[in-house]
Amino acid sequence: MNDTATWNEAAETAAESAADAAEAQKKHKIEREDRKLEKRLCREVGRAIADYNMIEEGDRVMVCLSGGKDSYGLLDILMKLQARAPVKFELIAVNLDQKQPGFPDHILPEYLKQLGIKFHIETQDTYSIVKKVIPEGKTMCSLCSRLRRGILYRVAKELGCTKIALGHHRDDILQTFFLNMFFGAKLKGMPAKLVSDNGEFMVIRPLAYVPEKDLIRWAQVREFPIIPCTLCGSQENLQRKQVGNMLREWDKKFPGRIESMLGALQNVVPSHLMDRQLHPFETLRTTGIADENGDLVFDEEELPMPPALPAEQVISLTPAR
Repeated sequence: MNDTATWNEAAETAAESAADAAEAQKKHKIEREDRKLEKRLCREVGRAIADYNMIEEGDRVMVCLSGGKDSYGLLDILMKLQARAPVKFELIAVNLDQKQPGFPDHILPEYLKQLGIKFHIETQDTYSIVKKVIPEGKTMCSLCSRLRRGILYRVAKELGCTKIALGHHRDDILQTFFLNMFFGAKLKGMPAKLVSDNGEFMVIRPLAYVPEKDLIRWAQVREFPIIPCTLCGSQENLQRKQVGNMLREWDKKFPGRIESMLGALQNVVPSHLMDRQLHPFETLRTTGIADENGDLVFDEEELPMPPALPAEQVISLTPAR
């Protein structure tokens, strides 16, 4: 009887040890994946900053913080890079409290105080203006963005900032490109760097190379205190949401397509589009000199084959011998 009890006890101990080992292995794997994600985010943000010379020696960068995952991620990664960057620059987090009903205005100040970073909370009741001007059920984003932009430019000037950093990521940039093409009849995207509307500031988007899915995962890892946008969050049929769903579906079915499209925005050939402002079509003349970059009129351009999906199989039409 004692032997039976001893064997049972040993079996239970062995099972507990095995479960503990499995749990430890699982935890180690998650931590390893989290470290890889952090390195990837820092690498992609650093690459974008270097490619577009976004941040220079002595810059005072205003990081626009909305309370969403993207701006939290932007601030977090910039703070990590600040300690290792080849140039010295200053960060100041700025949030615009638009007086939305129920907005938890204590969350961001408490979070930023814990980080030990300089910050400024600007309070302006744009919510009442938007609700008064925009009819019920209509999209509020356009007016809200214009009001917010003007206020943030003023704040940037008051704070002595030289750069304004926004949290738009790779997917935002591509969504904007397709929105303009589908609904605005323009080949226009969202640049990684541009001069502000009033000509006073340089606006930068350090997350330009970062996919949204990485920011979603990073927000979970870092447990950011996310604040949802209650002003327009119920408008589910926005065109941007539709385009976003389209891109996510493409990314699922055709891995690599998103990266290819972003690369296309960085590899523009004006002579092979149709914009008369960018290329002098009216004054084109034959030269009699071969041009390797010219149009091969009757040739189909050879494009790389898309990667096969995991479930796809190549079926040979030639009988096996």
